Amino acid sequence: MADEKKNQKPGNSINIELSEEMAEGVYSNLAIISHSQSEFILDFVRLVPNVPKAKVKSRVILTPHHAKRLLMALNDNVKKYEALHGKIAENKDPNPFPMNFNTPKAQA
Repeated sequence: MADEKKNQKPGNSINIELSEEMAEGVYSNLAIISHSQSEFILDFVRLVPNVPKAKVKSRVILTPHHAKRLLMALNDNVKKYEALHGKIAENKDPNPFPMNFNTPKAQA
């Protein structure tokens, strides 16, 4: 560990602060990705049973370079995950929406 710090060049480390609220995270079961010439927009949405309108819970805007780096990082992490836990099953349903939560409709 000491050798790692010794070999690091000045300016190679980043001090990142994570607030308690941000550390809780936001659950999303749908991501919508759009782009323009200068940016990629990732909207993270939460679909809830028996609610006709889904809400965007988080939006992340990236430069094309950062979007490509994210793609490579996700690919690398999925490979590592599958090496430890087995292959992630892919959904073969061509139209997965609306999501079926198999919950009864509320009645008053």
